[in-house]
Amino acid sequence: MSEAETTNGASLKILGGQLLDGDGQSVDNLALLIRDGRIAATGKAAQQAEADRTWSAEGSLITPGFVDLHCNLREPGNGQKGNIASETRAAAHGGFTTVCASPETSPVNDSGAVTHLIRDVAATRSPIHVLPVGAITRGLEGDLLSDMAGLAAAGCVAVGNGARGVRNARILRRCMAYAQTFGLTVMFSPENQALAADGYAHDGLVTSRLGLLGIPEVAETTAVMEMLLLAEETGVRLHLSQLSCARSVEMLADARSRGIAVTADVAMHQLLFTEDALAGFDSRFHVRPPLRSERDRQALLAGVRDGVIDAIVSQHQPHDSAAKQAPLAATEPGLSTVETVLSLGLELVRRAELSLPVLVRALTAGPASVLARRASLAEGEVADLCVFDPNQSWVPGDDTLVSVGRHAPITGRALPGVVQLTLAAGKVAWQQPAR
Repeated sequence: MSEAETTNGASLKILGGQLLDGDGQSVDNLALLIRDGRIAATGKAAQQAEADRTWSAEGSLITPGFVDLHCNLREPGNGQKGNIASETRAAAHGGFTTVCASPETSPVNDSGAVTHLIRDVAATRSPIHVLPVGAITRGLEGDLLSDMAGLAAAGCVAVGNGARGVRNARILRRCMAYAQTFGLTVMFSPENQALAADGYAHDGLVTSRLGLLGIPEVAETTAVMEMLLLAEETGVRLHLSQLSCARSVEMLADARSRGIAVTADVAMHQLLFTEDALAGFDSRFHVRPPLRSERDRQALLAGVRDGVIDAIVSQHQPHDSAAKQAPLAATEPGLSTVETVLSLGLELVRRAELSLPVLVRALTAGPASVLARRASLAEGEVADLCVFDPNQSWVPGDDTLVSVGRHAPITGRALPGVVQLTLAAGKVAWQQPAR
């Protein structure tokens, strides 16, 4: 089966395997019929229906397509770090059918014109759905408000400041109030820039031993508290992106108990790695927010298990090799992660730190709900789905990674979980090459 064979009107029948919906419900798959980009039938009705093609999913799991709330596609911008075509194909390789494109582009996505450009390029070059996130301030400088009305009209699903903070609390309050009038969700990665200063690692034992400049936890937690209080006052829908601290999870849970409309996500690498990953000056793990302590990691895992943290994201940031080949402090932060999110999650399942239903929920229904969307395998739904074999393994490396960025968190050793098939609106976005 090839991408050329997936025209609208063609039908596909997926036989066997196990259906695992975003709500954690698991059933044996008798058959799943896909026609005209939607799930046309399930069960016996699908089994008895005629189809143009069939796909055997024996031994595999069938889930809704994964949804990534934070993905850097590098277009418009520096082509040597990747582009919409390369990075969305990498996302499809990882089982993602929807990615939210970070506003950190060049030029910054702070106008309807840039949003239209992203959507137009995605429409012709991306095999999956690309949802632009607009910049909440002009140029992401944190000073002047962007044209949020124009961004919303052009198709932005939310507004935010990428990985950058808003230095002035008064401007942050105005941003939230303005976004609330247009019904826009604001996505912020909480960081007090004055407290973070020039740091690039967790302010803990490793930084003390190696002489690195640290970013204290309070740089995040003070920003979280400020944003929660302002969201409570303005009534805006707030999404806290890429939490890294145990105290942040506690404050998030408390805010939810008080009825504040707040959701949150965590990057997959924060659930597996700690500050110890930097012990060998490994520049791959120069990330922002930094990898923190084991206590923080355990609190983040508990937040995902309890549903306090709604989603797991890739925080995919592809770089060219030169960006990571320098002394640690001089390297650019970020990991190339979108292709390994599922496999790293399955490692957590094998360790019994997450259950498989919780992992699938955090990659599908959880992030979809943040966008006021659904991730479901029910009849009539758009056929965005992933078929993967959790028992097969693959080795990330130059010959298997699709992204321009080769600095994946784990390379050169086998990881569990091979994505066999990714469908976006019924069309093949990724198909595992024949061995």
